[in-house]
Amino acid sequence: MAAYYVTTPIYYVNDAPHIGHAYTTTAGDVLTRWRRQRGEKVWYLTGVDEHGTKVQRAADAGGVTPQEWVDRLVDQAWRPVLETIDAANDDFIRTTETRHREGVRRFWERVRENGYVYEADYEGPYCVGCEEFKLPGDVITGEGGEQLCPVHGRPVEMLSETNYFFKLSAFTDALIAHYEANPTAVEPVSAYNEVMSFLKAGLVDISMSRSSVSWGIGLPWDDKQVVYVWFDALLNYATAVGYGADPDSPEGAMFANTWPADVHLVGKDILRFHAVYWPAMLLAAGVELPRKVFAHGWLLVGGEKMSKTRLTGISPEQITDHFGADAFRYYFMSAINFGQDGSFSWEDMSARYTAELANGLGNLASRCTAMVQRYREGSLPAPGESTDAEKSLQQMLVSVSEKADAAMCALDFSTGIGHIRSFVDAVNLYVTESEPWVLAKDEANAQRLDTVLYTIAESLRAIAVLYHPVMPTTMRSLWQQLGADRMLGPIGEASVVDAARWGQLPAGAPVTKGDALFPRLEDPDA
Repeated sequence: MAAYYVTTPIYYVNDAPHIGHAYTTTAGDVLTRWRRQRGEKVWYLTGVDEHGTKVQRAADAGGVTPQEWVDRLVDQAWRPVLETIDAANDDFIRTTETRHREGVRRFWERVRENGYVYEADYEGPYCVGCEEFKLPGDVITGEGGEQLCPVHGRPVEMLSETNYFFKLSAFTDALIAHYEANPTAVEPVSAYNEVMSFLKAGLVDISMSRSSVSWGIGLPWDDKQVVYVWFDALLNYATAVGYGADPDSPEGAMFANTWPADVHLVGKDILRFHAVYWPAMLLAAGVELPRKVFAHGWLLVGGEKMSKTRLTGISPEQITDHFGADAFRYYFMSAINFGQDGSFSWEDMSARYTAELANGLGNLASRCTAMVQRYREGSLPAPGESTDAEKSLQQMLVSVSEKADAAMCALDFSTGIGHIRSFVDAVNLYVTESEPWVLAKDEANAQRLDTVLYTIAESLRAIAVLYHPVMPTTMRSLWQQLGADRMLGPIGEASVVDAARWGQLPAGAPVTKGDALFPRLEDPDA
């Protein structure tokens, strides 16, 4: 079975990780966890981009080699952030690894052999911050008349080099035809329209090497040049899964079973690289194109894009240390429509944490486990006959499960989570209207109380399964409190497409009241 292959961008190692990076990685993690719980084989890749001018200059300024510089950043900043947000990635690629370097050299040798690389002079603007050659229409004029990068607001550098060029212009028509035939290959629609507009304006050849930079992957045919950092970095998606390896080797078999990528998750500011340059490169090398590039929006703080240079960068730890990793994952996947810009505020996250998690799901779980312990000595009772109230919940769960599955597979995380949350609200209303604490006062209502208690616990069983890709640690705790780990096995193996099948939690399951799933938070400013 071929793997469902999802990638994040490889993040530029010279920047400190902020919640914008964690946002993309969390989205990929939620998507791949959900797919795993659909019973699919999944491969989830993330990593870091370690070459280029910025790294070379930073290392020189720090008095260390570029390799020493990136090793420290990866170990101290980039790998730890994966633990901070509880990411379950299958691989972590570094562009300084041998597997990547060798794959890049093989790839560009193939493209050159196919006639799409030539030597020429380059003169024009370059943004070190973007590590990007700028086209004339890509720069803005500052108050003093200087040419500025519109992303960083800093002057571009004028370069004059003899480099090797990639015949990007040769693929204009092929890419237009590809996207017209496959309109879902770039999403959302706004990103698709942007890419098509850019293509229809005509592509121009672009430099694929640098002669003034030493920190990079050397060209196999010219040791005085290194591969331009973007044309090195983009290849990570293929080199990480075995591109260029002997087809009969384990690496070659992995490439055959994994490529093409099913989803490249990217920020919209790097859409052009992934939806124009990258597929053109693949066409030039005779490699199958990825199935989808999905460009999400920016995270905004105070109306500005999240970035280090504009001082709006917030580290994930600042949020997870207070709210926890699961609340971080829940908030950013539910409060923002993936594919659109979204604003983050501490106040909004606090309000949603309290209303939706602590008072919503957390209180429901606490009431359920406490009542089963109090009224049935911690042993889940067998239900009696279902009334319309129970049947209504069961029917709603089927609908919610189907809608959530469709939304999550379509990368519409906020809608998928919204469907699950609506079921949590319905179960809370069921508890209020059923009044199990009143039923418990009269032994004549014993069977009815059994039905109500079972219904609440079984609903929580399904909720735990559906929410597990979003909040894995907390849902594992809920699973254990319901006794489901002992009766049904690990929650990670529970199927999201089978979650709505009623009656899976058996009578006699040992229900225990544990710590609050979402404890009350202290005001950090108090």
